Amino acid sequence: MSKASPALPPADAIRALLDDKGRLAVKVTPGARVEVLEIAEGRLVAKVRAKPKDGEANEAVRNLLARALAVGASRLTLLRGATSREKLFGLAQA
Repeated sequence: MSKASPALPPADAIRALLDDKGRLAVKVTPGARVEVLEIAEGRLVAKVRAKPKDGEANEAVRNLLARALAVGASRLTLLRGATSREKLFGLAQA
């Protein structure tokens, strides 16, 4: 049995949450049962299966964001929050 694809909001809705410097705040829940990326109360919330160990959850969030935005993961950089649930990612312009 394969795992289901995560629920993803439209890329335009996520891009609307970017600040003027191309930064995106994300609240993360590691170790979740299902992977989900959603907009709740005007902010982006990511739930990933990966545990917060050796940066695995950070990488899972980065890959989930890249998939939702239809960009390469290399265009997303974790700017702040490596050990926190509150993270700030930067999106490099193409």
